[in-house]
Amino acid sequence: MALSGGGCSGGCSGKTDYPEWASEELKKKTEEHPCYTADGHKNARMHIPVAPKCNIQCNYCNRLYDCVNESRPGVTSGILTPEGAAKKYSMVKEKIENLKVVGIAGPGDALANFEETKKSIELIKEQDPDVIICLSTNGLMLPDYAEEIVALGISHVTVTLNSIDPKIGAKIYEFVNYKGEILKGEKAAKVLQDNQLKGIEYLAKNGVLCKINIVMVKGVNEHHIPEVVKKARELGAFMTNIMPLIPASGTVFENLPLTSKKELNELRNKCSITMKQMYHCQQCRADAIGQLTQDRSLEFRDMGEKPFVEREKRDVLVAVASKDGKLIDQHFGQADKFHIYKYSNNEIKFVEKRDIEKYCTGIESCDDKDSKMDKVLKTLGDCKAVLSVRIGYGPKEMLRSKNIQTYELYDTVENGINTAFQKING
Repeated sequence: MALSGGGCSGGCSGKTDYPEWASEELKKKTEEHPCYTADGHKNARMHIPVAPKCNIQCNYCNRLYDCVNESRPGVTSGILTPEGAAKKYSMVKEKIENLKVVGIAGPGDALANFEETKKSIELIKEQDPDVIICLSTNGLMLPDYAEEIVALGISHVTVTLNSIDPKIGAKIYEFVNYKGEILKGEKAAKVLQDNQLKGIEYLAKNGVLCKINIVMVKGVNEHHIPEVVKKARELGAFMTNIMPLIPASGTVFENLPLTSKKELNELRNKCSITMKQMYHCQQCRADAIGQLTQDRSLEFRDMGEKPFVEREKRDVLVAVASKDGKLIDQHFGQADKFHIYKYSNNEIKFVEKRDIEKYCTGIESCDDKDSKMDKVLKTLGDCKAVLSVRIGYGPKEMLRSKNIQTYELYDTVENGINTAFQKING
């Protein structure tokens, strides 16, 4: 796709500007959008937190904590229904005249909650047809929903693309839940990457301006980012936004070094030769309201939101080695199935049984079996804990390397899960 030359003042720079196909209406919307041009900073945006579920786990993301003074993606104080979002938009619009944009940026992924995302957009556009609608996504489900995104009239989409090399991506993502299958390692990164690239290209060819967010993780992907930017331009993206890692407590990357402003801008400047760069990103909360530099979300708290932090904190999957689902009464290596439970809203709910091949079938075969453990890890990859009477050192370490905690106890399932949950959430 041919792109015209040009640039942007006051916070973005680079070679590319508007695609040749961009209409005057799209250009006007972009000039008014505070995230797509620094000149739009005088306008306000409203993030509606209607998308709590997420289908990937990034090693830098922890959505469990909320503080009114904390501004980072994935943080919110509550969840809105589509109807609640539309009602709140109406109230906010009355008080903030320069409100131009409604964005869906989580706290999970907009496309992992597509029905809620779609309904929210439809209800808000009914009352304000001129509002600019944008959404942010990890891109995993873009090929499935790209056509509907275009049909809904969404003009701006942000996709987080941290890598185009599965080996690097495998270091960034703990797992990918793709249509119910838990993927890990390079396979997970490859599926995510392929869907991201396919989706970005489709949107760019069908009239949607795409901004590509890239989290700069020192020691992991910083030297790879210029390649990502180059690929983004080839796909027809409008601009890239290189952001510094925010080491969040409780994440795999919590102890990684910070990126200085100097290091960040040096990389942005280098990549601006390839395409337009964003310099004014505030890495906003999922419930941010107001201008980029003046978040007013606190003014509009308790307008129909349901608490998010506590619900998410208790939404934990636990795998139990049990013969009948009543007692924790099996050795990890002897289990041929696991009972899966979800701890949610102070309740323990049975989810399903998952069959596995026994890890240990006799004294001579109880050594670490990498092939068997690979299958076990795939089966239990979305669980935060495994409960059994006993577990060997080898499988315990392999589970822990994937951030799955293990607990050895003989007790009722209910007592065991309560014990594990208390330890998981401190």
